[in-house]
Amino acid sequence: MATPELPVPDGLVLRPFRGVRFAVDDPAQVTSPPYDLISEADVEVLLSQHPYNVVRLILPSGDRYDTARDTLREWLDSGVLVADPEPALYVYEQQGPGVLQRGLIGDIGLAPGAVLPHEDVMPGPVADRLALMSTTQANLEPIFLLHSGGPELDLSRPPLVDALTSDGVRHRLWAITDPAEIEAINAGLRGKRALIADGHHRYATYRELQSRERAAGRGDGPWDFGLALLVDSAAYPPDLKAIHRVIPGLALGEAAARAKGAWRVQDIGSLSEGLAALDSAVGPAFLLGGAEGFHLMSDPDPMQLANGMRADRSERWNSLNTAVLDEFVLPKVWGMRDDEESVRIVHHDAEAAVRQAAEAGGTAVILKALDVADVMAVAEAGERVPRKSTSFGPKPRTGLVLRTFATG
Repeated sequence: MATPELPVPDGLVLRPFRGVRFAVDDPAQVTSPPYDLISEADVEVLLSQHPYNVVRLILPSGDRYDTARDTLREWLDSGVLVADPEPALYVYEQQGPGVLQRGLIGDIGLAPGAVLPHEDVMPGPVADRLALMSTTQANLEPIFLLHSGGPELDLSRPPLVDALTSDGVRHRLWAITDPAEIEAINAGLRGKRALIADGHHRYATYRELQSRERAAGRGDGPWDFGLALLVDSAAYPPDLKAIHRVIPGLALGEAAARAKGAWRVQDIGSLSEGLAALDSAVGPAFLLGGAEGFHLMSDPDPMQLANGMRADRSERWNSLNTAVLDEFVLPKVWGMRDDEESVRIVHHDAEAAVRQAAEAGGTAVILKALDVADVMAVAEAGERVPRKSTSFGPKPRTGLVLRTFATG
């Protein structure tokens, strides 16, 4: 059922909002990667580069959520953060070595079915983001959505923000404030759906906050929307990378020995040789690495694999390498489950994963990236790939524009 703030019950709605932006000389210095890609060491680097870096809000210290709320209020009161004078959609461009992506940042309507998750979430991160979001009354970083067939984006007007980050990527923002232009954009989105490329836990938080506010009888409000970057994947195809696993409690020799009962296991001389062998492998395959070397797992026993996968899932879902890992390798070959305590996550850096495994005396599991078509098909069928299966890029930089419930 449509509401006054959600006029389209079936399709995407991108509402303008009064963006909150940093009033500093170099906006690049106050930005950061998304919160879940920041290590403790990264926090220290970001804090050292500028006293007002957004990491103070998205990964606060001390009492955490209250600290983030108080810091946000202080920065708004002192003019460190300033709300734009009128509601806008924001054209966002990322351009650098091997990178060119443009999209629209706005308030995405949280109508059922408009946004397609493709990945499972864990309760811990959702609870964390919910506490932060409800305490600060703000969306501090956008989720990243993909759709197909968007409008041409006008870059002729002067940019609001032009920032060059240390990775060589230039980030620019333009404001669209003309109601007719905004309406034309939304007319083109009606009846469409978007795939979550990054931000599953934040999207789940958006929906949980919306549910709680409505259950409390507060009706329509800012919780019916969430900050999002919407990119036309036909014009700007995403870069999809793998997410690797590190299992500290499973020694590499034991992992390889157990796998031999159901997989072909080959000794590999180096990481580069292993990555090449993994890339050329047909069907499900994994590269195991650690202090003692490398092993390629490939060519699983068809009967054991078929019996190990889920009968209630589609053939396409069961063919995903992350599904094979979660449903067959971890529980049936290695006798464990994929949870936050037993299995660590390393985003698309195989060398870092192997290094962590070696330091812990455990096993790194290096995966091939999933195909975008497979991810889209699984999501459109109403299924979700296992947690941390995809790493879409380039991800939006956090801190270029924020949304507070009071202004947005």
